[in-house]
Amino acid sequence: MADGGWRESESGSPQGGVISPLIANIYLDTFDQEMKRRGHRIVRYADDIVILKKSKSAAENALNQARGILEKDLHLTVNREKTRLLHAREGIPYLGVIIRLTTTSIQPKRLLRLKDEVKAITRRNSPVNLQQVIRDLNPTIRGFANYFRIATCRGAFTSQLQWICRRLRAKQLKHWKKPAKLHRRLRQLGY
Repeated sequence: MADGGWRESESGSPQGGVISPLIANIYLDTFDQEMKRRGHRIVRYADDIVILKKSKSAAENALNQARGILEKDLHLTVNREKTRLLHAREGIPYLGVIIRLTTTSIQPKRLLRLKDEVKAITRRNSPVNLQQVIRDLNPTIRGFANYFRIATCRGAFTSQLQWICRRLRAKQLKHWKKPAKLHRRLRQLGY
């Protein structure tokens, strides 16, 4: 859609669009079936693909076959910078997690992205009261926790929660403005 009307496009769906994963899954089904027919084990979500092999030579062979199918048969371009051979000991970054032989952890850049989102919501100088900030913050935290709950991340979740609580306390102290309000509230709580 452009300017309120339909316009034919030659380039396909936009990168990161809502419909992109669905279109990729439909289009790449041919790739899945061909790789399965050749005996390769793959994991794919939309256009993110992991091919699992036991040896380096088998992985190189599978990579060459995958490139052939994607570039020659499906007329797609394989990103040479992102495409690489990795051993599970090093960790395989995939969909925001790092998969290792025995554990799965959250990628550090995803933790930084969460912190940026929380910082935007919990700015101390914003005029929003604390209850509204918590209501705005809950979907972000809940979504992050639900997405990454498959990872071994109790320590990461604990440290993030402590940091978020510290941000909320700082915001509340900023809203009280004067120490007398803080002292009155602490006395009410029995401290």
